Amino acid sequence: MTKQIFLLTGNQGKIDAANLIFNKYSIEVQPLEFDIPEIQAASSKEIARAMALEAHKLTGKPVIREDHSFFIDELGFPGPFMAYADKTISVEHLLKIVDTLASRDAHFELAASYVDQQGEVHDFSYSVPITIGKEIRGTDKLRWERLMMFNGDTRTFAELDKDDRAEVWTRNYDQVAKLIAKTQ
Repeated sequence: MTKQIFLLTGNQGKIDAANLIFNKYSIEVQPLEFDIPEIQAASSKEIARAMALEAHKLTGKPVIREDHSFFIDELGFPGPFMAYADKTISVEHLLKIVDTLASRDAHFELAASYVDQQGEVHDFSYSVPITIGKEIRGTDKLRWERLMMFNGDTRTFAELDKDDRAEVWTRNYDQVAKLIAKTQ
């Protein structure tokens, strides 16, 4: 029997990525599109939790909400405000800022909150260390991704195929799927 859960997103790419993991556990992920205002918070965990709880409250369904933040380690910024910063600070300006720093180290904080059928919240998070490159490379359809590289890699995110990143960005989904499979 296939279990069904809902991912709070309208992005089909995120649904497809989640199903790559959840389908291994006989769990089907469906999109749940609600216009729930995103809270302003210091961490992705807080944002994911608040949104998952609100979606569960509105639907009564098991819901997952994933959120991620990007931090330039020396600055502790932009964190959960990455989407805004990426839209307002060009990749060229970001490069100028990072060139003034002692370190090019950065990381992503990835958080997911799963609210089960009974309304119990399960939080998951992890960090992905990265380096900010010294030159802009890759497709100009992407912005800051043209500077971001996994530690030890020579290619920017904008130079990678989407499948090159899949296992890094889906660890929380694997943890949620294991939890659900264990409780079946």
